[in-house]
Amino acid sequence: MQSGFRAGHGCTSATLKVLNDIVTAIDKKQYCAAIFIDLAKAFNSVNHHILIGRLNSLGFSNDCVAWFNNYFSDRVQCVKSEGLLSLVISMGVPQGSILGPTPFSVYINDVALAAGESLIHLYADDTILYTSGPSLDSVLTTLQTSFNAIQLSFCSLQLLLKTSKTKCMLFNQLLPAPARPSSITTLDGSYLECVDNYKYLGVWLDCKLSFQTHIKHLQSKVKSRIGFLFHNKASFTHAAKHTLVKLTILPILDFGDVIYKIASNTLLNKLDAVYHSAIRFVTKAPYTTHHCDLYALVDWPSLHTRRQTHWLQVIYKTLLGKDPPYLSSLVTIAAPTCSTRSSRYISLVTPKPIPPLAVSPSSSPLPMTGTNYKNL
Repeated sequence: MQSGFRAGHGCTSATLKVLNDIVTAIDKKQYCAAIFIDLAKAFNSVNHHILIGRLNSLGFSNDCVAWFNNYFSDRVQCVKSEGLLSLVISMGVPQGSILGPTPFSVYINDVALAAGESLIHLYADDTILYTSGPSLDSVLTTLQTSFNAIQLSFCSLQLLLKTSKTKCMLFNQLLPAPARPSSITTLDGSYLECVDNYKYLGVWLDCKLSFQTHIKHLQSKVKSRIGFLFHNKASFTHAAKHTLVKLTILPILDFGDVIYKIASNTLLNKLDAVYHSAIRFVTKAPYTTHHCDLYALVDWPSLHTRRQTHWLQVIYKTLLGKDPPYLSSLVTIAAPTCSTRSSRYISLVTPKPIPPLAVSPSSSPLPMTGTNYKNL
């Protein structure tokens, strides 16, 4: 459950895994709570002696361990304060180096073993701890027990929890919202703040999984960039406009789109509006131009098509085994019951539908549910 600095893994795959677990609990009419753990200067707090001990325990040869020991020894950094002062670095891994992420992963990965009955996912030092259950009391009790064990594990690694930025959230999409849970505490007795929104790996999550906050942030970010481009449009050629939008606007809308694609059409239409404004900047098309004509002018697909394409790419990579195992395990190829012309095609197992009474009218399933598979 470590997605940081690994080939085939990424922020999107990690978030898909976490959200699939959360929505599965919600579909079962269970409460689900999560703690978003923030560490203070995690990369700079790596203890070299502990790290060398980890390498020894993993079976690295004496020569290899000696090489790492030499690599971390006698490192200095220069701080300019009323002159030049060199300081010896006795802790931490070199950030920005090719080798830095690997020792850090070795250093922190055993923390996941302390999660107990809760689930955990790491992206480098970004850690989410979450659990679900039929009652809120049982969920909070399990989460507190796991959180205590995680904190002790961090203490053994001399990693400091940043309490002010560590938050908890209760996901209550289908069940009536209970009183806000405030009983999750740190080992020193400080209460964690319970929030309705949290930015996890670049995507704003909200307690109802509506992605309203995330889309609002996307809309604001794209609008500000488009406003700058329109203000300076006289400085750009047509080719430059095309390139600017392609490199500065589309990546914002594409990042994590397979995650927030389940938002309501009302919210997604707001992104269509800013997308159309970006195309009008490129083409100088009047405001009354139909969106289908706008797409034809720049030869770009709609945002809906882009999201669907990216989602199909995720499924395709999963079937090829190029996505993380925690995603591949969610996709099952159906065995044909008889030989027909359609048996030439790959069919995926569709999970059993949720009973109608268990689904709220405004909710829609997350990407890893049967509805999306059926559409394939």
